[in-house]
Amino acid sequence: MTEYLTSYMKYIQKKLDNCSDSELDDIMSEHLDKIAFMQHERIVHFLVTMLFSIILAVFIAVLVFTPNIPVLILVTMILVLLIFYIKHYYFLENTVQKMYRVYDSILEKQRKSKENS
Repeated sequence: MTEYLTSYMKYIQKKLDNCSDSELDDIMSEHLDKIAFMQHERIVHFLVTMLFSIILAVFIAVLVFTPNIPVLILVTMILVLLIFYIKHYYFLENTVQKMYRVYDSILEKQRKSKENS
């Protein structure tokens, strides 16, 4: 997903930089679809991250009350996995916000195009 989003952001920026006024509506439509997909992806990753956070808290509580090595190993594994989920969610969140800024720039180009017509 990281590679997909990174390449899409490069693609849309290049397309936006080299587009004519007549292409703006198509670019906007495509970009709104991608924003909707990424918002869905972001929600799913948020929910999974919260689920793993709750699971981690439960196993930490188990570890506090019944300290044993298998539970400690499980807590460590969940913690590592959670760190990667948080890192990926952070990337998704920031990229979707960049997509909003691209959306704003497309709107601005559309306004300027209509003013010049």
